[in-house]
Amino acid sequence: MSNVCSAEDSFRYLISIFRTRLKMCFQVEPVLDYLIFLPAETKEQILKKATTCGNTSAAELLLGTLEKGEWQPGWTQTFVEALEHSGSPLAARYVRATDLPSPSFETAHDECLHLLNLLQPTLVDKLLINDVLDTCVEKGLLTAEDRNRISAVGNAGNESGVRELLRRIVQKENWFSTFLDVLRQTGNDALCQELTGADGPENIAESDTSLAEGSVSCLDESLGHNSNMGSDSGIMGSDSDEGTETQRASPEPELQLRPYQMEVAQPALEGKNIIICLPTGSGKTRVAVYITKDHLDKKQQSSEPGKVIVLVNKVMLAEQLFRKEFNPFLKKWYRIIGLSGDTQLKISFPEVVKSYDVIISTAQILENSLLNLENGEDDGVQLSDFSLIIIDECHHTNKEAVYNNIMRRYLKQKLKNNTRKKQNQPVIPLPQILGLTASPGVGGAKKQAEAEKHILNICANLDASTIKTVKENLGQLKHQIKEPCKKFVIADDTKENPFKEKLLEIMTSIQAYCQMSPMSDFGTQPYEQWAIQMEKKAAKDGNRKDRVCAEHLRKYNEALQINDTIRMIDAYSHLETFYNDEKAKKFAVLEENEDSEDDASSCDDELKGSGKKSLKLDETDEFLMNLFFDNKKMLKKLAENPKYENEKLAKLRNTILEQFAMSEESSRGIIFTKTRQSTYALSQWIMENEKFAEVGVKAHHLIGAGHSSEVKPMTQNEQKEVISKFRTGKINLLIATTVAEEGLDIKECNIVIRYGLVTNEIAMVQARGRARADESTYVLVTSSGSGVTEREIVNDFREKMMYKAINRVQNMKPEEYAHEILKLQVQSILEKKMKVKRSIAKHYNNNPSLITLLCKNCSMLVCSGENIHVIEKMHHVNMTPEFKRLYIVRENKALQKKFADYQTNGEIICKCGQAWGTMMVHKGLDLPCLKIRNFVVNFKNNSSKKQYKKWVELPIRFPDLDCSEHCLYSDED
Repeated sequence: MSNVCSAEDSFRYLISIFRTRLKMCFQVEPVLDYLIFLPAETKEQILKKATTCGNTSAAELLLGTLEKGEWQPGWTQTFVEALEHSGSPLAARYVRATDLPSPSFETAHDECLHLLNLLQPTLVDKLLINDVLDTCVEKGLLTAEDRNRISAVGNAGNESGVRELLRRIVQKENWFSTFLDVLRQTGNDALCQELTGADGPENIAESDTSLAEGSVSCLDESLGHNSNMGSDSGIMGSDSDEGTETQRASPEPELQLRPYQMEVAQPALEGKNIIICLPTGSGKTRVAVYITKDHLDKKQQSSEPGKVIVLVNKVMLAEQLFRKEFNPFLKKWYRIIGLSGDTQLKISFPEVVKSYDVIISTAQILENSLLNLENGEDDGVQLSDFSLIIIDECHHTNKEAVYNNIMRRYLKQKLKNNTRKKQNQPVIPLPQILGLTASPGVGGAKKQAEAEKHILNICANLDASTIKTVKENLGQLKHQIKEPCKKFVIADDTKENPFKEKLLEIMTSIQAYCQMSPMSDFGTQPYEQWAIQMEKKAAKDGNRKDRVCAEHLRKYNEALQINDTIRMIDAYSHLETFYNDEKAKKFAVLEENEDSEDDASSCDDELKGSGKKSLKLDETDEFLMNLFFDNKKMLKKLAENPKYENEKLAKLRNTILEQFAMSEESSRGIIFTKTRQSTYALSQWIMENEKFAEVGVKAHHLIGAGHSSEVKPMTQNEQKEVISKFRTGKINLLIATTVAEEGLDIKECNIVIRYGLVTNEIAMVQARGRARADESTYVLVTSSGSGVTEREIVNDFREKMMYKAINRVQNMKPEEYAHEILKLQVQSILEKKMKVKRSIAKHYNNNPSLITLLCKNCSMLVCSGENIHVIEKMHHVNMTPEFKRLYIVRENKALQKKFADYQTNGEIICKCGQAWGTMMVHKGLDLPCLKIRNFVVNFKNNSSKKQYKKWVELPIRFPDLDCSEHCLYSDED
């Protein structure tokens, strides 16, 4: 008994003398799980201490309890084993008398800890927690429980996750050198250099860098093992030795795939063309990086040229894939560059291709360069310049999409090569193709056979030998990808809405005035399409009354749709902006026409009240303007009445508040909505409502970079800033258009809401895939009579149909599959040839004088096609003095946006008030840039009239602008 007491006393003594170090070396909660001899109430007290005061205080309480208490025999061994099993071997060494850490070990540990504290702000700012977690677990630096805890904390922000990581790793044995290995392996070489002192920041004291030097070598020596740190610690004192650069180079980062990733990658590693279909968040891009390195390594080993291009369909994805995936893992061995349409290097794309091993680019840049070579205009590239093409979001490889335009060239060359082989002629080398997608979709299929044909079409377009999904390691994939809980939140759409009734009354009056009677219901998409068609037809017929009425009806229909989605006041503002703009156009015309006569109208009264001249309106303008301004006060009053609030908004508010009230600190979500306007309006609504702030909601909108007349677009830098803040937790609720659905590096969310928005099964899978956190929720908020719920159910069915179709295609006999693929490829090429022939037959090509442009509103002859020139193959300008006399320039702040070598700084309008385009500055010249949608095109040879949305749709090609010719037109000195 005395021996037992003596052993226990010695154990307690060790606890007392090493308590200061001990309590810093283990996590209390997992250790308590193994201490079965402790009473439940004691454990509860210790856990409560951990929750309220932190792990160190709880460890102090546990150690004090063990030291002073009387426990059942064997408790000392149980405690040692608890420390070891919970991943705290260093703590176990302190209470095992036979293996105490040496003083030199402790000194080294303290020095490393001191250095880490000095550099913690840098690590917190620059280290991305998700980049290193898995590797830390693999290296034994963290336990699985550590990883889960850090991930949970990281959901509240990356900085919090990094701090938790650092708190836990310093409790491990040999943590410093292992952590350096992790940083190297994950591409964080700059951080590794700062910690070792190599090329570290100049402002760190010399003594601090020597601390790191001594710490590493001493720590490893005291532990009696050789680490990778020897060369690093050997060079920190001096840079004079030969081979210093070699010594400083970090070891090769370990690029590893999970078994399910390796399963889908295998055929590509064998050089086959494949499509990889993996869910969002399962690491498709990491698979692509692995395949890229394997491909280039094999090319290098066999002394063959190797070059990889990664194609993306969004500008931001090029930068993201470069920064997050390809560059960190491959930069040690290969030259990598990320390009986009905004990159100035796009000008010399062929030179970029020659200079780099891996190019990450928007597909349009490659397409433009391929076209340049085919047209003989400039240096270009050809597909044979590449040995591997990776196509991200490859389900877009269909119809006339840019991916498919690129792949059709590939298919043509493949068929030519087959012919050449038969004739014993040399073939043109073609690259290997790798497609990546989370969901190829079913292309609107209603039957299983149609779904299978769609999958085969995608495979044919990408010349894929198969489409790979996970089968053997499905359990592991399901463990990796957490399926969110799906909910439907249905709002009652029968609630009284006098604002809506007033809009319907006004629209009915307009229809009666112009004697139109559409078959579609007010406020629907079919009604909008009807209004657009009526507007086009009336413009071609020169029927101004019907054209203007159709335009105004479309605006009221948009207001109805806004009212159904967001606030009444947003719908009112939409109409008010439109009518104020119309009024401003008329006033701009008035300033040009000093002989205008007064006309009594509600609109005129507003101008008269401000001391401005009254307008001369024709009968239709007068009717429509009066109709709005007579009802303006009533509409505003109704819109501001909270009694008639949109029921869907109320449901959305409750959904958000419920989620964030449950877990304010860790909640992160995205609301997907249809339009930019609703995105911005919802963001404003949330920021103006104090209830959201009370539960910690920090919201911001995220929209695309394209132009919009009502909502200012976001630049790519603005998008990056918003996503960065979302990732770190400074923003925890994004309100986004579909720009956020595909591919963007958006942190795991625990709530995704589709607000009255349902498109197809691909978008559903992409949006749902944003909800990747544990116990996440996917919510569809809609009204009972909208049909949205039914479409979502159809999308669920189509998703099941898609996987069944993929399975059927995977199990086709090889010869049958090859036959079907070849048939579809030939069909695609022939269809494209026919389209080109039809297009050529329609084209007037280089004879622009065969057309004239008429004002869409007043049908006035504006100019002949021969007066139009093109800048950068996209901006159509008219420089003639005759044209200059026909328009008025009006300030439009929404369009004042600078570009590379031109800028827009005003709007040009007809003297009837119709917008024609914008003024732009190009190489110092003020030029009127025309928008085709504002004109009716008259074809002289057959007297037909047509309207076009885009210049590219017009079967005419105009000459490029020669700035020197401007002198011939200019009437200035």
